[in-house]
Amino acid sequence: MTLRPLAAVLTLALAPLLSAPGAGGGGAYAAETGGEPVRGNGDAAIIAEIDRLIARSWEDNAVEPSPVASDSEWLRRIWLDLGGHIPDADTVVEFQRNRSENKRAEMIQTLLDSPDYVRHFSTVWTNLAIGQGEPENTSRLGMRRFFRNAFARNLPWSEVVFELITAEGHFEENGATNFLLAQMVDNDDGVQATAKATRLLLGMQVQCTQCHNHPFNDWKQDQFWQFNSILKSARRVDHEEFDESTGQNEFVYAELVRRPLEGPVFFEKRSGLMQVAFPEAFGKTFGEGRDTDRRAAFATALTGLEPDDEGFPQASESAQTVTDQVARAFVNRTWGHFHGYGFTKPVDDMGPHNPPSHPDLLDFLTEKFIESNYDVRRLITWITNSQAYQLTSRSTKENEFDDPAAGELPLFSHMAVKRMTAEQLYDSLLIATEAQKAGNSDWEAIERQKRQWLQQFVTAFGTDDLTESTTFNGSIPQALMMMNGELTSKAISAEPGSYLNRVLGSTNKPEEAVDRLFLAALGRQPTSKEKSAAAQLIRGSEKPIYGYQDLFWALLNSNEFVFVK
Repeated sequence: MTLRPLAAVLTLALAPLLSAPGAGGGGAYAAETGGEPVRGNGDAAIIAEIDRLIARSWEDNAVEPSPVASDSEWLRRIWLDLGGHIPDADTVVEFQRNRSENKRAEMIQTLLDSPDYVRHFSTVWTNLAIGQGEPENTSRLGMRRFFRNAFARNLPWSEVVFELITAEGHFEENGATNFLLAQMVDNDDGVQATAKATRLLLGMQVQCTQCHNHPFNDWKQDQFWQFNSILKSARRVDHEEFDESTGQNEFVYAELVRRPLEGPVFFEKRSGLMQVAFPEAFGKTFGEGRDTDRRAAFATALTGLEPDDEGFPQASESAQTVTDQVARAFVNRTWGHFHGYGFTKPVDDMGPHNPPSHPDLLDFLTEKFIESNYDVRRLITWITNSQAYQLTSRSTKENEFDDPAAGELPLFSHMAVKRMTAEQLYDSLLIATEAQKAGNSDWEAIERQKRQWLQQFVTAFGTDDLTESTTFNGSIPQALMMMNGELTSKAISAEPGSYLNRVLGSTNKPEEAVDRLFLAALGRQPTSKEKSAAAQLIRGSEKPIYGYQDLFWALLNSNEFVFVK
């Protein structure tokens, strides 16, 4: 789309209403009561205890919580957090008409039972496990299949962690192998694998002790190498075949195999002295003989599971966990996923040097998560039905000092504003505009375009744990791509199949068309000022269709669209 002057005029006209996340659209929200937060019945006691512990922290810190979010604000948030994209306009209208007192709890359950939840959480965890890019000779498809199976079947998180640590075999036949394979492309003797596995699965940043003792606690340099002594017992094998057309050996598949190890590992201290590190963690040694499967023994100690004859995890009376760190790390990360901040900052740096903001709540949720047999959906149900998740993102004079972005520990007195991830942004554009239907595009073409589009948002930092930036961060190049890119152009087209075409073909009332565009893009009705600005734009356009296109363009490029509130 070529940017016309009236679009710029509309952007300026709507800027005060669509700019500041957490403040934008206030007029529309003020018209909705929102009601009292509704909590699920099945786990009411657990949810009530979450509310009590959060309320106690508010009282201890003399902070008042913000009001409950309006239905439109909350619905958009839960769809983005659980389903990975905004709700379509029909879902918004249906939810607004629903008078059930339990409609929020019902919506949470509907989303947890939907393929959108499985697809979104598979994407989130695939990105966490192997990055958003394409690690060399690693199967992103295999990794996604593993997580898709885990979230679709609601496998206990303990089983998921067990398989990620112990996986062996072909990178597509056993998708779990890709977690460690992706960290082994540099053949660095398991250094990146050690840093990534401890950080993601245990919430511990031990990579800083790779070269020196931790400056703020009693973690010593040998701790990193003790973990490494366990995880380096896996080895990557790349299989190749000779290609007559190229005259070279070409990659065919990767395999993760067990590397028999005997004895400790040796590492060099900063002083130049060599030091020994045994395969130990959490006060337990995981065998020094070649016949010991160190990874399996380590996974058993973490989860209380043991491998069956085929290597799959199973419960055992003799197997016992030596730490709750797997559950604690997942609870912390899951809370952070929904609230924008975990109980520690960063979410994957837990330890005596970094005490949690709500230790009693973290302990309670960890205990209940373990008692539930690491039930991921139940944990999500508890968090999303709690009072803190129902609150608006708009702060008040009584809680504006609760600002984790400024370095303060979060009190969760109002919802944190989050930027959409690149995947959420792309899928939300498709939902809002039905762009995949415009011009008879097929889903395969859309998916290919999605992968190409997403790669423009990835910045790899080349750190030991392959850290990436994977969010839409509002930079100038990204903003220009949003404003004038192919996807946005197709999104606001009036071609047959597009949402704009459907809206204009079903009504000849400008006010109704404007309402539906706002519902599709922002999940709410326009305010009176927004209605006036939109009407002025449409009347002043060379053709009415140009005015509607410019309106839709402005909404899709507003901060209110890009942010999760």
